[in-house]
Amino acid sequence: MRVLDNRALNRATLARQFLLDRTATPVLDVVAHLGGMQAQEPQEPFIGLWSRVRAFHPAALDDLLTGRHVVRTHLMRRTVHLVTADDALAWRARHDTMLRQRVLTTYRRELAGLDPDEVAAAGREIMADGRPRTMAELVDALAGRWPAPPRRALGELLVAALIPMAQLPPRGLWRTKAGVRNAPLATWLGRDIAPLTADGPDQTGQALVLRYLAAYGPASSADLRAWCGLAGLPAAVDAVRGELIAFRDERGRQLLDLPDAPRPDPGTPAPVRFLPAFDNAILGYHDRSRIVDDAHRGVSVAGARVVLVDGRVAATWDVTAGTVVVTPLRRLSPSDRAAVTEEGRSLASFLTDDDSDRVKIDPSPP
Repeated sequence: MRVLDNRALNRATLARQFLLDRTATPVLDVVAHLGGMQAQEPQEPFIGLWSRVRAFHPAALDDLLTGRHVVRTHLMRRTVHLVTADDALAWRARHDTMLRQRVLTTYRRELAGLDPDEVAAAGREIMADGRPRTMAELVDALAGRWPAPPRRALGELLVAALIPMAQLPPRGLWRTKAGVRNAPLATWLGRDIAPLTADGPDQTGQALVLRYLAAYGPASSADLRAWCGLAGLPAAVDAVRGELIAFRDERGRQLLDLPDAPRPDPGTPAPVRFLPAFDNAILGYHDRSRIVDDAHRGVSVAGARVVLVDGRVAATWDVTAGTVVVTPLRRLSPSDRAAVTEEGRSLASFLTDDDSDRVKIDPSPP
C-alpha cells in the first residue's frame, strides 16, 4: 500500500480546497464541493471564498443567501455552517441525533427531566405561524411551560437541535451586522427535509463519505468523523469501499480516497493564502498535521485567522484600521515575507473596497 507523506497530503488538501489554484467555478458549486463552510462568524466565509475563487465578489454570496440557494444552519459538529439549500435538506435528518445528543450532553444538568419531544412539538407549534423569531423570542413564548431550565440551555435545545432552523438574512450578508432570526428550514426553503429511510442502506451516510473525500481526501475514518461529528458511519464507509482506493500515512494509518481525485506532486509550489477563522482546510481533519504543526494546532480552533506559507500554517493575521497585520509563528524568509506582503495587499484591497493595500508584518519569532 502506497505511503503518502505529509507534504503529499498537504498538496492534495490544497488542491481539493481550491487553495493551490483559485477556481473560476461558480460560488454555489464551490460551497457544495466544500460540503459547506463553517460560519458561526458571519463574515468569515467571504474571506474563505476570496482565497478560493477567482475575482470573487461578495455580492455573489449575498445573492445566494437572499435567493435561498445557500443557507446558514446548525449542521456538522453542531456548528453554524453555510451550506447549499440542497445539502441542508438532504443532510439534516442524518444529523438530527447528533445535534440532539450534543446539546443534551452540554446542558445535561440544566435540561434534566425535560422531554425533548414535548419541547420540540411546542416549539414547532409556536413557529407554525411563519414569523421569524430570535432564540430569546422563542424561549419567551415557551417560558410559561418550562420556567425551570436556563434560557440559554432551552434556546439552544430548540434552535440548534430539535427544530431544523435557518438563520435568515440580513444575518451573514457582507458587512452587515444583524442578530439571528430563525425560521424553520423547510418553511424558508419551501421544500421538505428529506426523511431518513427506516430500513436499508444508509444512503445519506454513503453520500457524505464520498462528498467528504472529494473535498478533503485522502483521509481516515477519524478525519471523516471529526468533520461531520456523526457516529455510525463505519457501515457507510464499508458500503462504498469498493469505489475507493487506500493509502497509508507515515504513521501507518489507512487513508481512503476517490480514485480519480487530484493528488498533485508533493513538489508542486503552493502560493501564500490567507484563511478565515475556523476554515475547513484545518478543522476538516482529526489529524491536522498535514497543514499545521502540533505546536500551533490550537490557533484555528481558538478562532485565529491563519496564513499559509508553502501550504502550512506559518502566521496569524487580523485587520486594524484597514491594515492587514500579520504575526509570524515561525521565521519567515525574505522571499516568504515578500509573498505574504503581496497577497496581504490584495486582501486589504478586498476588505476595504480598494481604499487600502496596507500590510504590516510583525517581527518573526527567534
